Amino acid sequence: MKQFNNSITVSAPGKLMLFGEHAVVYGRPCIVIAVDQRIRAKVELLDTPVFQLDAPDVKVTNYKKPMADLGNGEIPKGAKFVEMAIKKFFNRHPERSRTIRHRAHGQGVKVTTASEFSSKFGFGSSSAATVCTIYALTELTGAKLDKKDIFDLSYKTVLNVQKKGSGFDVAAAIYGGTLYFVTGGKKIISLPVNHLPIIIGYSGIKFDTVRLINQVAEKAKKYPKLIDNIYSSIGKLVEQARQAILKSDYVYLGKLMNINEGYLAALGVEGKKLADMIYAARKAGAYGAKLSGAGMGDCMVAVTPKHKTQAVKNGITSAGGEVIDVKTQAEGIRIEPD
Repeated sequence: MKQFNNSITVSAPGKLMLFGEHAVVYGRPCIVIAVDQRIRAKVELLDTPVFQLDAPDVKVTNYKKPMADLGNGEIPKGAKFVEMAIKKFFNRHPERSRTIRHRAHGQGVKVTTASEFSSKFGFGSSSAATVCTIYALTELTGAKLDKKDIFDLSYKTVLNVQKKGSGFDVAAAIYGGTLYFVTGGKKIISLPVNHLPIIIGYSGIKFDTVRLINQVAEKAKKYPKLIDNIYSSIGKLVEQARQAILKSDYVYLGKLMNINEGYLAALGVEGKKLADMIYAARKAGAYGAKLSGAGMGDCMVAVTPKHKTQAVKNGITSAGGEVIDVKTQAEGIRIEPD
């Protein structure tokens, strides 16, 4: 019988949404890029049937419970995604998991995570941690799961925890690079991109993603045709942005960003601080700028000509933002040296 290791360390990148926020929740496409700030997870199989988590970045240390109780009782916010990922993994269909059941019988799992970025930035740390956990267990147990299988299981885990979401952050963590993505992984297409001249600014404001999605959903109930038209327009814009990226047409890409931001403002998710940063970036010479993610807080992104890079950074800072230096086109989920 094949011998497996008892521990493994893996990492997954964070993400940054370029186009398609909110509309992607309702079946439209989006474009997301992976950034080189990574989540690392060391996963160990234990001899005792206990789950243990140490995730100091989300204020969880020495959290323990019996494997039989996974998903039950009060779960700390910072532990939910990893705990449910393990539960989902070990609950896979028997015909897909003979090796898993044999390997996991009577055993527990210890997970230790560390992040190169703060969860406050909105880079998708929860989804990245979920992906790391499932990928590590796949490798440790010899389960035959490909990237799409890992996506499906990770996405189900995220939906189980937060009830809503499209899965684009899960896809970015697995595949890396720049992705054209349609809700639920109906399409996950890697775009051949070497470089995007973008600058990222952090607002210093944290806003709950699910709460914002629900607020927009309430607005859609009041104005169904109007909001659906906005979603459809965003979807068409994403298709144009995809072509602009492939052609390296950054001037047009910037114009599309500005239009996308207008749609997001109409949905009511822009927020004054983000708007100040976005307009400051444009005034300083960016081709275009928009919020990135659910809105109201977290980050904005600006497509910028090289000779205007410092001016745009200064503009974002002068508006009260913090420039986050990251590289894009990061590699997806991978095994790391212990």
